[in-house]
Amino acid sequence: MKKIILFGLFCTFLFFPSAFFTQIPGIVNYSEENGLGSSYTYTVTQDPAGFIWIGSDNGMFRFDGKEFKQFSSKNGLKNIEVLSCLPLPNGEIFVAPFLNDFAYLKKGRIINSDVNSELKKMQFTHNPDFCIYDGALYIYSSYNPTNIYVFKNEKISTIPLPSNYKSEAYHAFGLDMTDKVLYYKNQGRNENIYAYDLTTKKKIFCNISINRYTTILRKDNIFVFKNGRSIEVYQLYNKFYFKKIKSFTAQEDVLKAIIDEHFRLWLCLSEGGVLYFKGSLLDESTLSAPVKMMDNQVIHNILADKDNNVWFSTRNNGIFFIADRFFQSYIQLPIKNSSDYITAIAKNDRSVFLGYNESKGGIYRNGKVTDLVLEKNIKMEHQAIFSDGNTVLFGLTTSLFQYNKNICEKQFHTDFVLKNIVPYKSGSVLLCTSTGLIEYNYQNKSYAGKLSKERVYTALSYAKDSLFAGTFKDLYKLNTITKKKTLFLEGYYFTDIKKLTNDLYVGATNLNGIILFDNSKILRKISENVGLATSQIKKIEIENKNTFWASTNYGLSRIELQGSDIKINNFTQTDGLPSNSVTGCVLSGDTIFVATSKGLGVLSIKNLMSQKKFINKKVIINSVVIGSREIFDISEPLAGQKPDNDIAFNVSFPDFTSQGKISYRYTIEGLSNGWQTTGSQKIIFYSLPPGKYVFKVFGIGYNGKRSYASTELHFEIHPKFWQTWWFRMMMISLGAAALFILITFYFQKKRNKKLETLYYEKKIAELELQAIKAQINPHFIYNCLNSIQFLLYKKNYLETENYLEIFAQMIRKTLHYSEKTFMPIKEEIEYLSLYLNMEKLRLKDLFEYEISLSEKVNENWVVPSLLIQPFVENAIKHGIAGLKDRKGKINVSFDYTGSSLSVIIEDNGIGIGSKKPANADSFGVKLSQKRIETFRQLFETHIILEIYDLSEKEQRSGTQIKLYIKPYENENTSMHH
Repeated sequence: MKKIILFGLFCTFLFFPSAFFTQIPGIVNYSEENGLGSSYTYTVTQDPAGFIWIGSDNGMFRFDGKEFKQFSSKNGLKNIEVLSCLPLPNGEIFVAPFLNDFAYLKKGRIINSDVNSELKKMQFTHNPDFCIYDGALYIYSSYNPTNIYVFKNEKISTIPLPSNYKSEAYHAFGLDMTDKVLYYKNQGRNENIYAYDLTTKKKIFCNISINRYTTILRKDNIFVFKNGRSIEVYQLYNKFYFKKIKSFTAQEDVLKAIIDEHFRLWLCLSEGGVLYFKGSLLDESTLSAPVKMMDNQVIHNILADKDNNVWFSTRNNGIFFIADRFFQSYIQLPIKNSSDYITAIAKNDRSVFLGYNESKGGIYRNGKVTDLVLEKNIKMEHQAIFSDGNTVLFGLTTSLFQYNKNICEKQFHTDFVLKNIVPYKSGSVLLCTSTGLIEYNYQNKSYAGKLSKERVYTALSYAKDSLFAGTFKDLYKLNTITKKKTLFLEGYYFTDIKKLTNDLYVGATNLNGIILFDNSKILRKISENVGLATSQIKKIEIENKNTFWASTNYGLSRIELQGSDIKINNFTQTDGLPSNSVTGCVLSGDTIFVATSKGLGVLSIKNLMSQKKFINKKVIINSVVIGSREIFDISEPLAGQKPDNDIAFNVSFPDFTSQGKISYRYTIEGLSNGWQTTGSQKIIFYSLPPGKYVFKVFGIGYNGKRSYASTELHFEIHPKFWQTWWFRMMMISLGAAALFILITFYFQKKRNKKLETLYYEKKIAELELQAIKAQINPHFIYNCLNSIQFLLYKKNYLETENYLEIFAQMIRKTLHYSEKTFMPIKEEIEYLSLYLNMEKLRLKDLFEYEISLSEKVNENWVVPSLLIQPFVENAIKHGIAGLKDRKGKINVSFDYTGSSLSVIIEDNGIGIGSKKPANADSFGVKLSQKRIETFRQLFETHIILEIYDLSEKEQRSGTQIKLYIKPYENENTSMHH
């Protein structure tokens, strides 16, 4: 019975290696912790530039190998349940959410149906299918489609389809725009598939029928029909003839079939995991036995990108990534127990011995690992393994097991804390322990102490009766006969020592890199500054006298001594290692066996060394920010000007195998010849001076490899006007003009003196005008107070009160207008009316007045302020105040004569007659005459004053005063009509 069970297990492994290969130690998971803001992902695609696009239940994400950029409702998506991200040849990304609300990304901006109403033309009741052909996206419903929608150049057009479905349901699939054919199947009946020709509008039945529950996947002329667990692969000939070429029946329900870019078949399982078929569907051979991977992960979509890396989108765990080299090493030739933590490794003949971080060992031979349980349920890790012939020593932390592989017998040894096992003499090894150095003869199983009371980590025999012994701090020389130890190298914690030649040794240290030394001194130190990935070295493995390998927590390094030069090649998980944490390695011909924290790596040295020196990619400039403008279309001319002379470049280097360990080396030609390095994807330059520049940038990926060529972008910072040639020419011209002015300065000096004299004369006249205006106010107030006194004298208190009220208004207006040089005619009329009303009140209506304004006169024209009131006052006081035989009358008129403004003040009083000298020389008139003269000096305003006795001029009583203001306005007043 046991034999039958073992035989069954052997057959299962032989024919279905997937049963043993459930985990992929080299896979990388990107989830919310890495910046992917969703665990539920639908699809993963790649655009022509190399970016990865992920559709999820929380919007769309772009991944450039280092950062995830999210596009959600904040960016314009009306539906964040994104089922597909479809990269188009023109660089746009078409966003297909659940059912409707389609959108697309163009130049960094989401365009939805509110921005482009063309998208509203597409409405579906079932999630549509897509086909990209000749730069256009073809969209159609898979259930009873009536139209094919064509999205191109941001426009939607339609291709009509027959819609006579009646009561039956049809499923459309496999649109081929090269042949203009869409395929249908009847969902209700098992009838033959038929093809609808979009050109002839005819349908032709094909040669096969399929079950109503069958789902179809197409890639070029390959069709995969999935019905439950049954998979059938057909090849299409002449548009209508299907030929079955492969088939497979899964042991579990298949959720989805996927054909990658290399025509490899993947089957996503309903309960989790995926089956991978190695060969291409285009090969004539049958389907290979599948490899199962990704257990416990429900896979929605799989992508093989341009670099043959593989991506998985999952239901609740984000996306997974596996690099091509690792995929080739671990998926093509799966190894049992490849995910276990290996802490020690050794080789003998064609077998490789493995020690894990528990009391279990392994023997690898011919692609298979046989487990060897040393102690059950003991979590004691291996420190070292030694093998010779049929003898294998498994050194655990507190015990030693001796195993005879010929008879499969193990023997237990204990009572020391083991640090290392080192080959010594024939039939014996050195055991490095926490209490000293012990020689163990594994043939007769005897022990001999070499050094006591020292914690020894490594040792090496370099001559007869002479050893190197390394402690936690120092390296000693030890004489095995006398037991005398001599300090050789102080301050170095050696973890391993190997011999290269007769007098050349290489030592691995814990903090100081690799030390090359002879019997007397250190010859060379190799550390990070010359190319090592780290200075913390675990183990050394010798390839030849000039070449050795170093195991570290940062991968594996191959060091080749080339005379005075050193060549270092660093290898990491991206080169196929299961993990970067390497605990040791052994060599066998072209094969290197690498012990890591995630299993055993079996790699070809030739393939490792054939890696390219450069990464076959270039840096992508996503956008440029100049000042406050972010420009996504970098094909347009880029220019800025102060203060917009700060410039920022948003860059990406989509090298996914570097797994985020990406930096950038950049410079700006025209600004500096030096190169700088940064890990930031935003490269900023502040306050660039005017000039034409070229921004150059290289991407640097894993192991320090850079992009094969730089990405270049030309831009310009425009100068300010004072930095231009024409401004300099203008300044030269101005300088010449200034020189001319200096030459003529002597002649200008005399003229300036004359102008200065005139200026002071004008200033004196202006001060005189202010003094005159200061005299007018007291004079007017004095006259008003006399009138109030007269009313009080007559005990007419009511009129006194009215008079005081008007007087208060007059005082305010007088003070207001006395501060002004000019005032509008309409305000002059208001002021005169107020004054005349006040005088009528005082004189008990002994006179009437009239103020007239000609149509020729604009009431907004200006006249000298308070110029007319003194003449009106004079007419009342000296003209009509003494009339007894008739009622007084005063007329004030404003007219325009064509060249000057005419103001006439006329009364019907007694006239000036014999009193002319006295009346004409009244105080108010005198002040007015002074103002008239001052206005002439200051503003070149000529005012002509004429006084007539009407009895002499027109044989009627009264006095007429004429004022001619020419010009009636002046540019110096800044007031124009």
